[in-house]
Amino acid sequence: MAGALDPGSTVFFRLAVDGRDLGLFHGCDGLSSEVEVEQRQEGGNNGFVWQLPTRVTFSTIRLTRPLTPDTTKVAAWISSVTTGVQRPTAQIAALRADGSTVAQWGLVEVLPVRWQGPTLDPGSPGVATETLEIAHHGFTDARGV
Repeated sequence: MAGALDPGSTVFFRLAVDGRDLGLFHGCDGLSSEVEVEQRQEGGNNGFVWQLPTRVTFSTIRLTRPLTPDTTKVAAWISSVTTGVQRPTAQIAALRADGSTVAQWGLVEVLPVRWQGPTLDPGSPGVATETLEIAHHGFTDARGV
């Protein structure tokens, strides 16, 4: 179909925390959740076992990118945790090369839990990258409301 957008052509991801843009990332891993299930056997019904949901867990999300000037925005967000934990909402948008949105995820009560900067070794040159890992308490609509 000519002119149709390819939904699988995601090129990069935009992270915003409470509306503050933290920049573009080229990798995003960990957008997942899992429902824990408890099994209950019903007395007298040997052919059936109830599968009851107990709790939902969410994995941490890892975002990676080459070092950019937006690294200072991430550093400021991480530094703000030392003055008191605020758990804002965040939005991750998967974007195409033209900037149009493929999909969006809203995250409830995010917290930066790990940042790893580049390894600066002249013996093994390569692109200087950073990794940001964030924890959250669940998904919300993509606008974060």
